[in-house]
Amino acid sequence: MGGCFSKPKPVELKIEVVLPEKERGKEELSASGKGSPRSYQGNGTARHFHAEERLPTPHPYPGPQDCVEAAVCHVKDLENGQMREVELGWGKVLLVKDNGEFHALGHKCPHYGAPLVKGVLSRGRVRCPWHGACFNISTGDLEDFPGLDSLHKFQVKIEKEKVYVRASKQALQLQRRTKVMAKCISPSAGHSGSTNVLIVGAGAAGLVCAETLRQEGFSDRIVLCTLDRHLPYDRPKLSKSLDAQPEQLALRPKEFFRAYGIEVLTEAQVVTVDVRNKKAVFKDGFKLEYSKLLLAPGSSPKTLGCKGKEVENVFTIRTPEDANRVVRLARGRNAVVVGAGFLGMEVAASLTEKAHSVSVVELEETPFRRFLGERVGRALMKMFENNRVKFYMQTEVSELRAQEGKLKEVVLKSSKVVRADVCVVGIGAVPATGFLRQSGIGLDSRGFIPVNKMMQTNVPGVFAAGDAVTFPLAWRNNRKVNIPHWQMAHAQGRVAAQNMLAQEAEISTVPFLWTAMFGKSLRYAGYGEGFDDVIIQGDLEELKFVAFYTKGDEVIAVASMNYDPIVSKVAEVLASGRAIRKREVELFVLHSKTGDMSWLTGKGS
Repeated sequence: MGGCFSKPKPVELKIEVVLPEKERGKEELSASGKGSPRSYQGNGTARHFHAEERLPTPHPYPGPQDCVEAAVCHVKDLENGQMREVELGWGKVLLVKDNGEFHALGHKCPHYGAPLVKGVLSRGRVRCPWHGACFNISTGDLEDFPGLDSLHKFQVKIEKEKVYVRASKQALQLQRRTKVMAKCISPSAGHSGSTNVLIVGAGAAGLVCAETLRQEGFSDRIVLCTLDRHLPYDRPKLSKSLDAQPEQLALRPKEFFRAYGIEVLTEAQVVTVDVRNKKAVFKDGFKLEYSKLLLAPGSSPKTLGCKGKEVENVFTIRTPEDANRVVRLARGRNAVVVGAGFLGMEVAASLTEKAHSVSVVELEETPFRRFLGERVGRALMKMFENNRVKFYMQTEVSELRAQEGKLKEVVLKSSKVVRADVCVVGIGAVPATGFLRQSGIGLDSRGFIPVNKMMQTNVPGVFAAGDAVTFPLAWRNNRKVNIPHWQMAHAQGRVAAQNMLAQEAEISTVPFLWTAMFGKSLRYAGYGEGFDDVIIQGDLEELKFVAFYTKGDEVIAVASMNYDPIVSKVAEVLASGRAIRKREVELFVLHSKTGDMSWLTGKGS
């Protein structure tokens, strides 16, 4: 769409997008932001974008009338390693003192608006307390994910022992800065059947790859194709706010893609990849040649294989349309969720206010058991039961019964019959890599695409990222793992782009994820697969706790609720290359009635 791309025949793209909301509301549940939908009909005609077609960005040299300057504190008011929010009249600024120097930055994380003053300052960067994004304090640049934008950096000067900050009013109000990007300068006329970079999949990995290429000055053609009807959107929000509309979920407005010449083909399915001739073939017969290829196809949800699986009103949640239909059908009716993993539990939580009843069916004996362990799983289960959710554990679905073609009952192997008007299936996913089977691009026995630290596949010039890959996890001895998290997909998309440009970058990020249920957030960092012990500090009953997952004498993951910013602290320690020993944690739990965490950052005892 737009950019420099034309199919042989005009195509209609049905896209509805809005500019991002000025302000994001409460943390994960902020998907219902207000915006004015602008519908757009692209007809696929080739078009070249020139420099004057820019997105509105703050002027790099604001005039004096756009600036505000104020003394915000005395030089001795902050110790080294301290952060403080200061008021400039037009908005707040995060003031940081590090190695005797003052820095002033935007005070909110551009991802979901977390107050960065509550985050973690370490190694010249500040890490968001909610979802672990990291920003360089000298430049404001985003250094680790999730999210797409950086922070504004403001001028600081010291006069007569006072600290002055000068900032543009516009930057103070925007609270986010999109990095400078190159434009597409390759004329498409005459060779519309070829692109420099083809990206299959428009989730976080695909979008971050495209944006990174432009940020690094790449000005050739980029085509991003997606099975979805929409431009890239915030998929993790789907299961948390089922009634969110596509335009509220959009990661970037339509104007953004047009301005930077990132062409998006929606409802476009690649059916084969010919690596010898560097060509992708689409379902409608369209062929596109590429120089570099990123495979980020994500995964496909598993479906039930039981009797009656074809009845109506049984869903997996992949798109905004799926989520919206589930909410509509569940209002005042009976909902059943199959699977007590992240997706299933988030859906169950968001349906409790709307449905007459919500039931969860799960094979394990506690929700999240493999991921969070027995005790944490049980505490979360209790929170759900207190919110009227009924659990049917250690059983599975044997039949879906219909009345006039529509779901009426879910029959369990335990022979229980549960009334159901709508059913959501969240029993895991498989990599969506079937189209690569004959391609010569290596797949493992489960269908994942193995890549090295540079996100390269076995075929030169072909990279892969996101939920469909296995990659070496640096701080777990390069063990090959699959980590289907939003944050990880961002990081892998960036590394793939850097290596397309021969920058020799390696993936080194510490996994970070979160979930939100009943207005409470659980944060998690690390890779806990194969943990053999869980050490808990705090109160599980009160849902105010931190759980350390250990293997042998080492901490391999941490989860917390109402205990910020400990998960970000642990992520930062692991990212710095330091191992956290089990005995350190045991001492912390033994002596810490104060919740002091100085041992983690190496300060104090």
